[in-house]
Amino acid sequence: MAADDVDGTLAAIGPRLRTAREHHGATLAGVGCATGISTSTLSRIETGRRKPTLEVLLQLSKEYGVSLDELAGTAPAPAAEPRARAPLSFGDDKAVLPLTRYVGGLHAHKHVLPALEDPPARPRQVSHEGYEWLCVLYGRLWLALGDQDLILTPGDVAEFDTRTPHGVANAGPGGPVEYLIMFGPQGERLRPRTSPAAGPGSRRPNRAQAGREEQP
Repeated sequence: MAADDVDGTLAAIGPRLRTAREHHGATLAGVGCATGISTSTLSRIETGRRKPTLEVLLQLSKEYGVSLDELAGTAPAPAAEPRARAPLSFGDDKAVLPLTRYVGGLHAHKHVLPALEDPPARPRQVSHEGYEWLCVLYGRLWLALGDQDLILTPGDVAEFDTRTPHGVANAGPGGPVEYLIMFGPQGERLRPRTSPAAGPGSRRPNRAQAGREEQP
């Protein structure tokens, strides 16, 4: 690579680092606390007033979840996505639609449970490594979490360590159930950046977080 090409690549890394940080939802101060790199150094790198060392790039690459090739602009073009992703089908007629391409780290799926004609049995429970965030979009979902039985309705959210035995089912006749799942296989969790304002218009507490038990 010619010297001019090297200089051009290094000059472009700063803006890419800033874009990666903003997509990550982080501030300079937050990244500084997480990596030990001073905010002034981070600012100078992002504005092109300082060239990053390999050590710094490795730290920021890990913090933002991007590769060095992406930061340098040398990553190969992604393969063309199919026009539509076919849902994965399971033996219990549940359909699962992957929403992310990532194998590692947080990934998301949309689940659809079919309508039932008969009252359901208590969901079969499983346990495994990881952490899960679940949000009901439509219908009534029966979440069996340990020895708790929770009925979640649209807008309800539950999050739990998946080492706790857990299982879900359509809570009964009346239609299908649709819900979203964000799953961190290594225990990764969502990172809220803001807190909802308290006041007369605030929503009721999430049922799962409030620990309220309901029988289907």
